[in-house]
Order: sequence, then C-alpha cells, then structure tokens
Amino acid sequence: MYIDPTVYSGKPLDERIEREARCYGLLEKLGVAYTRVDHEHADTIEACHEIEKLLGCRICKNLLLTNRQMTELWLLLMPGDKPFKTRVLSKQIGTARLSFASPEQMLRHLDLTPGSVSVLGLMNDHEHKVRLLMDRDLLAEDAIGMHPCNNTSSLRIARDDLLNTILPALGYEPTFVDLPWETE
Repeated sequence: MYIDPTVYSGKPLDERIEREARCYGLLEKLGVAYTRVDHEHADTIEACHEIEKLLGCRICKNLLLTNRQMTELWLLLMPGDKPFKTRVLSKQIGTARLSFASPEQMLRHLDLTPGSVSVLGLMNDHEHKVRLLMDRDLLAEDAIGMHPCNNTSSLRIARDDLLNTILPALGYEPTFVDLPWETE
C-alpha cells in the first residue's frame, strides 16, 4: 500500500469527495487542530499500522452495529488492535444480539461506505438514530486516529477535542463500555 510519508496540518488543497470535504469544514468551523496523512484505500486496521506510525497515534476501530430487528444502531469506537466480541457488548448495553450494520444502513444514516466508518460520520446523522459507544480504554490515549469519512486519508485528533468540542457540537455524548482484551 502506498502511503504519502508527508504529515500535513490542515485540510488538503486538492479536490476531495463531498463527505470528506464536509469533515474538514466541520473541524475548521470548530477550530479543531489535526494532522493528516494521505494514502491508498485503508479499510482494515491491519492496513493502518504504517499510518499509525506516521500520525503517532492508534487508528480507532469504528464499528456500526445493529440489533437483530435492525431497529437500533450503535457506533462503537474502540482501540484498533483490541478484539471484538458482540456477546460482551450486547450484555453491557442490554440488547439480545448485535450484528454489523449493512452498507445500506451506513449510507442512509451516516453517509458512509464500508471501510470508511468514522465518528466524524455522526455529523450526517441529522435524526440522531445512531447511539455512540466508546471503549473506556480510549480515554488513556492523548489522540485518536480516524478517517475523515473517506478511507484514503487518516487524521490525528486530540482525544479532548473529540470529547469536549466535536461530540458536543454534534449533539452526542458517548456511553462508555469496558471491552476485554482477551477473547476467552
């Protein structure tokens, strides 16, 4: 995978897809500083390891989840290298069974496509249908890596800016969950 080794500060000067451009507009409007790395499609955590080295932070795993009836949605943010077991999370949030949301649900509710799911996509959830879950281990990080709603760039955003500026501006408060590092 090709990664531009340049770490940029601020929005790109070239043309970007609309959903990515909206992310930069939001961050600029809120006065949130960030650094950016551009790269080929990186739609798995494994593909992001080199990007993490350049950004100096972990890329966060972002999972859009739904219940069996597909009537409720949750966006889970967790450390990228942490294993995920739906059973553990289901018990913590009091739902019987969780599965991954469909590409259609991603597009309809967050204007995102598979591999580009990001907490910044909450800016597109105008009806607040998606509930935000955040693994408590992310609180130990100074900064969090994420895609700007497109998986050909990654951003480093200070954890405090995410929690105290971005999420309140979008009308979200995370529910913190405790997911184990061991899978069994």
